[in-house]
Amino acid sequence: MNRLITRLLTGLCATLLAVLFTGSAMAFPDKPVRIIVAFPPGGGTDALTRIISVELGKIWNQQVIVDNRPGAQGNIGTLAGVKAPPDGYTITLAHQGVLTINPYIYNNIGFDPVKDLLPITRATEQPFVLVVNPTFAARTLRDLVEMAKKQPGKFTFASSASGPQMAGEMFKLASGTSLLHVAYKGAGPAIIDLLGGQVDMMFANPASASPHVKSGKLRALVVFGKKRIDAMPEVPTAAEAGYPQLGETPEWYGYAVPVGTPQAIINKLNADFTAALKTPEAQKSIQTLGLTASPSTPEEFARQIKADNEAWGKVVKAAGVKAE
Repeated sequence: MNRLITRLLTGLCATLLAVLFTGSAMAFPDKPVRIIVAFPPGGGTDALTRIISVELGKIWNQQVIVDNRPGAQGNIGTLAGVKAPPDGYTITLAHQGVLTINPYIYNNIGFDPVKDLLPITRATEQPFVLVVNPTFAARTLRDLVEMAKKQPGKFTFASSASGPQMAGEMFKLASGTSLLHVAYKGAGPAIIDLLGGQVDMMFANPASASPHVKSGKLRALVVFGKKRIDAMPEVPTAAEAGYPQLGETPEWYGYAVPVGTPQAIINKLNADFTAALKTPEAQKSIQTLGLTASPSTPEEFARQIKADNEAWGKVVKAAGVKAE
């Protein structure tokens, strides 16, 4: 009898909790929501999040605050998101480099990207693009390879995070060249130095580079994807330039919440983020940035994070890269 009563009470509690969380999700959000972007303004992560925040604000009738927290190639801001209360009111931009590369180049990033974050949705996928200052002599990827082989270690490449950094390392491995890496806290500062000629080239996100390519302030040599992108249709792909292996692993951005967040809240966030990404306004703005909206289920995004974590680990090991 006691066991029966215990089971009944356990079932009742579970039902009440489910009803409570479902009710909370239906009312969510009833106050401002914060989205942490672990990079400074001026890059693709910031631009994308501001586009989405506008659409979410319309859906929720609540203020959506973009909180830029740069540092340690995204580790600092992401850790702040991991440690936030698991109530759905603090969302973290899930950056490919932070979640799939940083664990291998840093001794301790302070969190487990697979265990400590619950994915909401993938937001976009996009190729890296190699851009140079217009005064740089190379006009094609072949020119760059020839120049770099003749003068090993002379030319510098900027990166804004570990993803673009590893794109550079992949290029060095594929082309047999030696380039000097210069790390920045975000795409904004890196682009400024590239425009000023302090660095020779940059492996960048299209959102950061395309406006400057269109204005003629930067020259794009190649996109590391399987097909050309609408934002820069004249720029050849890695395969067209003779390096098809450089287009196998696209960059992606998504959103996640701390572990412990109720599933009902995650489900609502997934539905609302997906709706925001599919609005005509967001679609147009995202496409202009050179990104491709690519919403997913939480489960699909979790599988991609895990698979890419394993794949990039092999690349990091081959390149022998460690953060200083």
